[in-house]
Amino acid sequence: MSDEIRVVSWNAQGRAHDILAEFAPHVLLRQGLTGADAEGDKALWAEANALGGLVPFMTTLTARRSRRSGVMIDPRLFEVTARTDNDLPWKPICHVQVRRRGLPRTLHLVSAHLTHHDPDLRMLESRRLTVIADRGHTALIGIDAASYPHRTADEISLRLRWDAVEDRVHYQHRTVVDRHGSRVSDTRPSTILTGGRRPVFTDLAHHAGTVLGQDGALAATASLGRTDQGPPQRTDIAVHTPDLTPALLSLKVIDTQAVREHSDHAVLVARYDLATVDRVLSTAR
Repeated sequence: MSDEIRVVSWNAQGRAHDILAEFAPHVLLRQGLTGADAEGDKALWAEANALGGLVPFMTTLTARRSRRSGVMIDPRLFEVTARTDNDLPWKPICHVQVRRRGLPRTLHLVSAHLTHHDPDLRMLESRRLTVIADRGHTALIGIDAASYPHRTADEISLRLRWDAVEDRVHYQHRTVVDRHGSRVSDTRPSTILTGGRRPVFTDLAHHAGTVLGQDGALAATASLGRTDQGPPQRTDIAVHTPDLTPALLSLKVIDTQAVREHSDHAVLVARYDLATVDRVLSTAR
């Protein structure tokens, strides 16, 4: 058995197991599972089985929603204790609770895709995600945030200049009006999730890039194939509750040609030290 836990988060439509298998994830946080429910969730199970027999979960959609989020778990490392999906106005959140066998503390695993077209709904969804960390819960979340990091000075992506963005609809979806009446990038979800003196969550890439010295962790994640929305930015994030931060070994952004053939989003691959995770999960709460 590995001495680390590998967690992968990715927004990719359709089956992508040929890419994901390279990372051998123990936890897969998926967004963009379009059509995975056809024929009795056949595509969902095919991907999970191709990744070594992961146990898959996927949100239920209403007619107005086209894309699902999912969580897949390695049963050799975790036992599932509950599934508590959260319905929201646009896209539901996939929320699965697991434990390490023999340890008392629950780990909340979540995959979320924030609303792409409405900054105000993204605020609502972000606040809903903070509830998962309530009462001292330990949580790990993969998110297509459809918005931008709030600590702009630490980012390494090319500057996003909205006056040069050709896609007018994208401009409306991704900007908000500041107190001076100007349109600025929407960074509010990032502020809600990881901002403030005592943040609810830690942004894995920001920690890896600024504390662990892994510069590539802050690489842009989307949109990788568009030229009319400005240069790619770090819009896909993984966050966890601060108690897991000592266990984080690395966060890598995988942006290869093979990845781009499947999605306009990069893959996030996080590595955790298993022994440190077990120490965190050894205390009941």
